[in-house]
Amino acid sequence: MSDLVIGDDGLARCRWGASTPDYVSYHDEEWGQPVRTDDALFERLTLEAFQSGLSWITILRKRPAFRAAFDGFVIGKVATYGEADVARLLADAGIVRNRSKIEAAIANARAAADLPDGLATLLWSFAPPPRPAGRPTSFAEVPATTAESTAMAKALRKLGFRFVGPTTAYALMQATGMVDDHLADCHVQVVVSAR
Repeated sequence: MSDLVIGDDGLARCRWGASTPDYVSYHDEEWGQPVRTDDALFERLTLEAFQSGLSWITILRKRPAFRAAFDGFVIGKVATYGEADVARLLADAGIVRNRSKIEAAIANARAAADLPDGLATLLWSFAPPPRPAGRPTSFAEVPATTAESTAMAKALRKLGFRFVGPTTAYALMQATGMVDDHLADCHVQVVVSAR
């Protein structure tokens, strides 16, 4: 079975990106495109943490509810959340109601708010240079973690971030264009620039 499929529209896609209409849209328009603003990166980091132990499609379908519940993932707003907000979020059936992950999101907003140069500057400092060989030809070539994602996770934890292991960090790097893991013949074009 090929890791690349041709859709009804005639376009070649990474197999996972053709499995549901939600994935087609996410794959074609968002996954792997560079994200460089603090709040947008905070959203992606938060959603990657909530995804831990769940399927990404679950989080993707709940994203509008997450955005509403977390004030659009504006770091300055989420950083001010207290116990009443935790209780509100735990009662919100539209999101994943996991106390540890909710508390981690709030702690991560506070840690991000304290960064002197911002979250984007910190996260992008770990972006590796583009692969010399270009895009992978199969998902067997795509790692779950890298030296860069391990270093990112370690730095984030040292700064007080939670739910940010090397695998989550690499998924974040993939989703936000720090690495281009679309397959070589995938129709999606990504401009990846290190640091």
